[in-house]
This record gives sequence, structure tokens and C-alpha cells, in this order.
Amino acid sequence: MAVAIVYFVQGVLGLARLAVSFYLKDDLHLDPAETAVISGFSSLPWLIKPIYGFISDSIPLYGYRRRSYLILSGFLGTLSWSLMATVVNSKYGAGFSILLGSLSVAFSDVVVDSMVVERARGESQSTSGSLQSLCWGSSAFGGIVSAYFSGSLVDAYGVRFVFGITAFLPLMTSAVAVLVNEHRLTPGEHAMSVSGSGFIESSIQHIKQLWTSVKQPNIFLPTLFIFLWQATPHSESAMFFFMYVSEFLGRVKLVTSIASLLSVGIYNYFLKAVHLRKIFLVTTIIGSALGMTQVLLVTGLNRQFGISDEWFSIGDSLIITVLGQAAFMPVLVLAAKLCPPGMEATLFATLMSISNAGSVTGGLVGAGLTKIFGVTRESFGNLPLLIIVCNLSSLLPLPLLGLLPDETGDSDNEETKHS
Repeated sequence: MAVAIVYFVQGVLGLARLAVSFYLKDDLHLDPAETAVISGFSSLPWLIKPIYGFISDSIPLYGYRRRSYLILSGFLGTLSWSLMATVVNSKYGAGFSILLGSLSVAFSDVVVDSMVVERARGESQSTSGSLQSLCWGSSAFGGIVSAYFSGSLVDAYGVRFVFGITAFLPLMTSAVAVLVNEHRLTPGEHAMSVSGSGFIESSIQHIKQLWTSVKQPNIFLPTLFIFLWQATPHSESAMFFFMYVSEFLGRVKLVTSIASLLSVGIYNYFLKAVHLRKIFLVTTIIGSALGMTQVLLVTGLNRQFGISDEWFSIGDSLIITVLGQAAFMPVLVLAAKLCPPGMEATLFATLMSISNAGSVTGGLVGAGLTKIFGVTRESFGNLPLLIIVCNLSSLLPLPLLGLLPDETGDSDNEETKHS
């Protein structure tokens, strides 16, 4: 229940996502490339998740490795959005506050991921997939709850009001910490784990375990592919400036949140037994082809076929979201199965940080391409070319599919289980 609620909070925090975008665009008057850079900067906490995992695994806070950090993460999130609602008035202040909010979510994500991995260890891929489906289903449900209002509230009350409401949401993470079933360390155990030779020995052991695990080919090679898969550029910031009506974007967010929940169900019931390579191959090719349809939207060709911009964008976003989420689910399942006992948070966080680093890289490369093609808040002449380049680049990692394990979802790889 605690894990599901924390993931729900991650999803419902999307309430402020549109407000942030409109704040950067309308209040601070930034261009698409600058907006993409700030978004990439705010994602930095997701690149050092192993540090949070190491802290959570090795340094109990008030006798707890999970509960106390969930409480702390919730308070940090409330602080960040309170600053956005009150005193932030520059792109640097906004970047710092968004960074704090991102740190809050990233740390709580590491903590709950470690709890999921503890449950998933030694289970079949189907069982692990069901656990990940619970997590991401909860997140998608939270996104559905907040999606439509994310646009209408901005229209009706402004971005500061939305930031103020969002400031209360992380407190749910702090509140549900009491639901975590965790044994509190005795003062002697606590002292041994955080000081002296016990802490040093534990730290060295964790680092050795992490290095031993990561350098194994069955972990390193799939992780390399995931990084390259995520590092391809995208044009999301430029498309936001093109489709800038807040209430309509709220509806699009609602549709994509529903699509995320749908894709979790599709994976859970139909794709858990499918080869990883086949999932990536099919979803990447179809996703790239469908992504090209955004060219029709930005050139207005869809209206010649009698399809309005609103309906075309909604349908396009729905299908692409389903494909993207269905492709990402096996990444989570594979990562969870690779984690050895005793360092669940650290290794899973390392694998996810590498994936996030790829995503940030893709965003920054996309920002660079946006600048090179001259796409600004007033000029969209080269936006079709930017979309084509970004979508074709998503096909580049496919020749490296051989780096992924060639196994079905329900196969139990003995080497992986031993690892």
C-alpha cells in the first residue's frame, strides 16, 4: 500500500508539469531550447540515484532505512513547490526549486524501488512484472487524476496557484511512511551501521558488490543498450511551444495518462512472455513511424483530411504513449531481477540512473538541434525537419539489440538468479 501511494503521488505531481512549462514560457519568456536545458538541469537528481540508494541502504535515520527517508523526501518536495508558489522570480530560482522537487521525487523513488526489489527477488519475471505493473499503474492513475486539471487550473487561477496546491501533495509521501513494515534498528545496531569500522566495512562492501554486479556482461551490455535507446534526441519542448493552449494540453495529458495505464495492462497481460528484443524492435519501429505523423500536424495537412488539430494530437499522443510505456516496462523488470540481496536500492538506482542519463542526454541533444534548426517561440519553419531528424534517430540503437538477453518474460535465467 505504501509503495502504491508513493507512486500515486509521483503521478499526481504532474499537476504542476504544465504550470512549470507555461511559467518558463510566459512568465520568464524563455525559448524552446532554454526550456529544454532547464528541464535537463532539473533532471540531474535522477542521475545520481545510486547515492540515495547507498545512503538508504547504509545509513539508517532514526533507526529506519526506509520510513525516515520517505518522510524527509515529502517535506523537501513541499519546500520546493512552496518556493515556486511564492518567491521564485527568475530562471535560476526556478531551476533550483524544480531541482529540489526532482530530488524529493528521485529519493522517494529509490526507497520504494528498493522495497519492490526486495519483494521481486527470486520470483519469476511474470511476478516481477506484476509488481512493476502495480507501481506504474499507480503512477498512471495519479497522472489521470491530475491531468485534466493541470490545464484548466492554470487557465482559471494561474501558475502560482497550481504550485501552491502541488506543495501539499508530497506530504502524502511523508504520511504513508507509517505504513512501511520495517524493523527499527536498536541503538547498538544503529551505531554500528553509521560509525566506525562497521560503516567503513559496509561502504567498501557495497562498492565492491556494485562494481562486481555492474561489470557482468549480462548487466553491463543491456544497460549500455538502454542508455543508447534513451539518448536519442526528441522535440518535446518545441512541440509544447507549437501546441500552447493550456486547457487543451491538459486534455492531452489526460489522454496520455490513461494511455500509460492502458499500456501497463497490455504489458501485464500480453507481453510478459514476449522476447525483450522483439518488444524493443516492434515498439521502436512503430513509434518512429507514428512520430512522423507530427509533421502532418505542424504543417496543417491533417486539416485537409478533415481531422482537427485537437483530435489528431490526442490520437497521436495516445498511441505513442502506449508504445513507449510498453517498451519501458521490461527495462524495469530486467533491472529488478539483476539486483543482488543487500544492495537493492543501490544497484537498481544505478541501472535507472544510467537510463535517466540517456534520457537527459536525448533532451539536451534535442535542445541543441532545436537551436541549430532555428526553432524559437515565434519561428516554427524548420519544426517539421526537427521532427523528422529526431524520429529517424530513434532507429539508430536497433542494430545493437543483440546486447539484450534473448529470453522470454517467463524464462528464469539461472545466471541472473544467482547474480
